[in-house]
Amino acid sequence: MSFSPSRLFVALSAGLIACAAQAAEVQIAVAANFTAPIKEIAADFEKDTGHKVIASFGPTGGFYTQIQNGAPFEVFLSADDTTPEKLEKEGATVPGSRFTYAIGKLVLWSAKPGYVDDKGEVLKKNAFKHLAIANPKTAPYGLAATQVLAKLGLSEAVKPKLVEGANIAQAHQFVATGNAELGFVALSQVSKDGKLTEGSGWTVPASLHDPIRQDAVILAKGKDNPAAKALVDYLKGPKATKVIKAYGYDL
Repeated sequence: MSFSPSRLFVALSAGLIACAAQAAEVQIAVAANFTAPIKEIAADFEKDTGHKVIASFGPTGGFYTQIQNGAPFEVFLSADDTTPEKLEKEGATVPGSRFTYAIGKLVLWSAKPGYVDDKGEVLKKNAFKHLAIANPKTAPYGLAATQVLAKLGLSEAVKPKLVEGANIAQAHQFVATGNAELGFVALSQVSKDGKLTEGSGWTVPASLHDPIRQDAVILAKGKDNPAAKALVDYLKGPKATKVIKAYGYDL
């Protein structure tokens, strides 16, 4: 069977209309530490599926409050596993949709090359003026940072020097701009493919803090949105997991 140019145009147009009809937007709330990876993943997802991702970035605790207050998010990528679990128990999620998409790593980082040694001894020397961390009450990476300081017996010694960011992005900004000589940030913010992109750092052993298990979940508002389920499925696929690993996360 052969198509005339006019029939071929009609067939292609019908196919494009069908794809457009199936494409949808999904609004997602993303923990600040996962900003760079999700931007890459979303670009691939949009090319592969036709769906569009509208992402907001911020602290996990802040998103929890917004979701409780009716924010329009349909998928939540948290920086911990407890917040999505809490939302699940409150009936604010699609049952059975929660899963761990990444396990985060904490790094003591400085924008200055050679400033942080590979064992973190710079902390014990305590010669710095400012140490940046994320707010431990709302940001899981901030909580992990306080656990590390406690395990090392340094909590009281460095307390006067702590500067808190509202989230891990702001903590990173404090260090990147030189307002703090060093700080605890997410490894994903300062590395790619296993190497630091700038400055110097010490990847904190996982034994010094609770696991940073980062869970994703489809929220109740995304129950009937095909793009929400498609994105969650995509996060589990090979393209997304390759990106996640490249930014230093475990799976």
